[in-house]
Amino acid sequence: MSSLIIKNAIIVNADGQAKQPQDILLEKGLISRIAKSIDAGKSKVIDAGGQLVMPGLIDPHVHLREPGREDKETIETGSRAAAKGGFTTVMCMPNTSPVIDNAMIVEGIIEEARRVGLVNVFPIGAITRGQKDQELTDMFELREAGCLALSDDGKSVWNTQLLRLALEYSQMAGLVLIEHCQDPFASAGGVMNEGFNSTLLGMKADPGFTESIIVARDIEVVRYLKTRIHLAHISLGRSLELIRRAKQDGVSITCEVTPHHFTLSDEAVKGFDPNTKVNPPLRSAEDVAALKQGLRDGTVDCIASDHAPHNPEDKELGFELAPPGMIGLETSLGLAVSELVDKKILTWPQIVAKMSANPARIFGLDTKGALKEGFDADITIIDPDREWTVKKEEIASKSQNTPFIGRTLKGKVMTTICSGRVTYQEG
Repeated sequence: MSSLIIKNAIIVNADGQAKQPQDILLEKGLISRIAKSIDAGKSKVIDAGGQLVMPGLIDPHVHLREPGREDKETIETGSRAAAKGGFTTVMCMPNTSPVIDNAMIVEGIIEEARRVGLVNVFPIGAITRGQKDQELTDMFELREAGCLALSDDGKSVWNTQLLRLALEYSQMAGLVLIEHCQDPFASAGGVMNEGFNSTLLGMKADPGFTESIIVARDIEVVRYLKTRIHLAHISLGRSLELIRRAKQDGVSITCEVTPHHFTLSDEAVKGFDPNTKVNPPLRSAEDVAALKQGLRDGTVDCIASDHAPHNPEDKELGFELAPPGMIGLETSLGLAVSELVDKKILTWPQIVAKMSANPARIFGLDTKGALKEGFDADITIIDPDREWTVKKEEIASKSQNTPFIGRTLKGKVMTTICSGRVTYQEG
């Protein structure tokens, strides 16, 4: 493997942004040296002058659809979308067909990701077999096969006794439990947030407490067991109040929010665009503001895309019948910069914390999430001031279900480097 030098790098880590440019030497998939000036010799050179250089972005919540729905996305097309979006590591959810609930499927995904060779892919195993909320998976087998976490994403583990056992066994197996917080009985098939707009549109609605009561239950179970949990795609201000208080009490809990939840409110549903149908649904403007505050004060640990590809045939069924979800790998960073950095809610080091360092810490990726000598050579180079427009014909994902087509964003990924190898370069 040839060496690579990044010249004139303004390094941004979670603990701060460098004031002076430095050079970074990458050898054998690792960061071997960081210094003011490094002789290039025979190394390939990338000049990062005028750009920000940060640890590769990590997305702990994506749907790659393979195996089973390769018409929507494959590991290869999803990896291309991830690399274009600045991600060097993604964690893929288990609600595939068949479900990722045994070692053979985990090993197959990892093998295919290695063949593609664009980003690191870590499968998330199911908590229950077939995601049927009846029987726990073999967590030790899943860990040995390569999983870092478990989830029944798309649904909660609503059997509280089973949740207790899952938390106890996942802790013994060294796996993080990721919970989708939604009471399936109270949500009752609601397709948008319950409130003024759902009444105006005559839509079947999901009341906010469907999320917050599961958040409250999970906090109490984790508090009692002294285990830990990660809560996926939090959408409500009330949920964040519960999480904030639990953290203050010393409960071992982390959470994530998505760019679409901190960017769009249920006002966006008024156009009946099926691409604004997501689960949990887009909430009120007050909830959007609360998510931004949670990001600012540290209650929210991670920004995750919840990249959920769907083909046009499915989304064209109309709002009520269309499956929920939108793609997000290619727009996550641009939305974070436009909505958070430009509006002075987060600094660049805080973006690195939410999109790289914290996911690495939470999921045990000890040699990722920072630009330091000896760490993995996973690097994202960004032009922080460059504006770009989301164009349908330029989307790398196999699916194009996003309401952000035509939207101008700020902060452009110029180069993505995974394990010391360039996997995306603008132009």
